[in-house]
Amino acid sequence: MATFKVEGGHELKGEITPQGAKNEVLQILCAVLLTPEKVTVSNIPNIIDVNKLIAILGDMGVKVKQLDEFTYEFQADEVDIDYLSSTAFKEDGKKLRGSIMIVGPLLARFGKGYIPKPGGDKIGRRRLDTHFEGFINLGAKFRYNKEEYFYGVEADQLTGTDMLLDEASVTGTANIVMAAVLAKGTTTIYNAACEPYLQQLCKMLNRMGAKISGVGSNLLTIEGVDYLGGTEHRVLPDMIEIGSWIGMAAMTRSELTIKNVSWPDLGQIPRVFKKLGIQLEKKGDDIYIPKQESYEIENYIDGSLLTVADAPWPGFTPDLLSIILVVATQAKGTVLIHQKMFESRLFFVDKLIDMGAKVILCDPHRATVVGMNHKSTLKATTMTSPDIRAGVSLLIAALSAKGTSTIHNVEQIDRGYQNIVKRLQAVGAKIERID
Repeated sequence: MATFKVEGGHELKGEITPQGAKNEVLQILCAVLLTPEKVTVSNIPNIIDVNKLIAILGDMGVKVKQLDEFTYEFQADEVDIDYLSSTAFKEDGKKLRGSIMIVGPLLARFGKGYIPKPGGDKIGRRRLDTHFEGFINLGAKFRYNKEEYFYGVEADQLTGTDMLLDEASVTGTANIVMAAVLAKGTTTIYNAACEPYLQQLCKMLNRMGAKISGVGSNLLTIEGVDYLGGTEHRVLPDMIEIGSWIGMAAMTRSELTIKNVSWPDLGQIPRVFKKLGIQLEKKGDDIYIPKQESYEIENYIDGSLLTVADAPWPGFTPDLLSIILVVATQAKGTVLIHQKMFESRLFFVDKLIDMGAKVILCDPHRATVVGMNHKSTLKATTMTSPDIRAGVSLLIAALSAKGTSTIHNVEQIDRGYQNIVKRLQAVGAKIERID
């Protein structure tokens, strides 16, 4: 188990560039299975989850060629469908939740798709019904092996239809879209996810020859085509990383510039941080965060306490609520954090309380944070990272704390953030990794 040793209380300074978006690239990599032609993808982050999916594609027979550190070329012209029934795939597939999105492309192009029950972060129950109900609506037959926790869908020909998703699942929408682009006829998807990363997938598929309209809305119309060709695609910067670095700058009272953030795709993220009193400046496509000794939480216009809650896009992303919670511990004022979409993402607050934060966990979904306005700094401690997002939140807390903290199980953080130690050291953080 790897560990971070973090000496807190140091001011940071400089520039940091966000990696490519993990949640986008997992969709994009699965989409290469839809064509036998070459697909080139750039700005791919070098992180564990993405590398696992690239390895699975290679084991499946996809030709993978790395062109530079963050650019790959894929060609799925000799896919080995039998690999899906192998013991190796049953082991590798369940280690990565994003592997579920290979099912739609495989079903569309080869008439069958299989997947073991995927794992991933332990952040609550994330069911797969949306995915498979969508495939069934398109005409696929579903089967499930309870002994091996193995799912399968098969169809001689998918047929377009109208469907209403029971939840605006990002991965579910992506999976169904990738199945529908090669279906016969027209598919309409109501209550579709509309995150920028899903928009990126749809734009890429359209460049490959798909006919998807309504991109960016929650109603997608997909006119099926017979064939998709190759393309080139560049992955957006990771909005969760961008939010993490904003929070880090505020907590450590540092001056930072976050480079090339793709402002049009950030949605409410800058606005929510500004509600906590954090100053942000737009400089071209960069975010400049000046050094602030104090930041004050806004109340509502009637004087009542601010609530920050997550919601499907264009609402505030649930992946940044833990960052908001940590940042609020040193704000001036009080805020209620309401995690609506997952039931256990707030369970890391006991570690913040151990560090001296004033947080009341009201229930599994809500926490009230009483900010200390940097009058009483957090205290260093030893802790374990429970998942990617909580792990980075605890890392930010440790960077601001007095003393040296130890964070165990940092492989969780590695799954979402590339070269994080070197990148933080480059802006002045006192952090080292112990394997």
